[in-house]
Amino acid sequence: MDLITLTLYVGYFLLIIGTVGAVIGPLTKDPFKRFLNIEVPAIGVCLIFLAYNQTLALMTFLGVNAILTLVLVRAIIKNEELEE
Repeated sequence: MDLITLTLYVGYFLLIIGTVGAVIGPLTKDPFKRFLNIEVPAIGVCLIFLAYNQTLALMTFLGVNAILTLVLVRAIIKNEELEE
């Protein structure tokens, strides 16, 4: 098994297990911790893009993911402030 195939399988594994873990896994009551659990499938998607040699898709996904992280963390904090 070469490195590209191994990267692809690890990416699929992280994507599936990370998604299941984010939905029904531990610490899903707290929205911020649930958001942090979503990072595991995101790494899986990055590995899949890397295995298929999709550099433009990988760079776009990383850029959009960084911006969305900032926006969603701010929205979670604002929602917690409004609930108090």
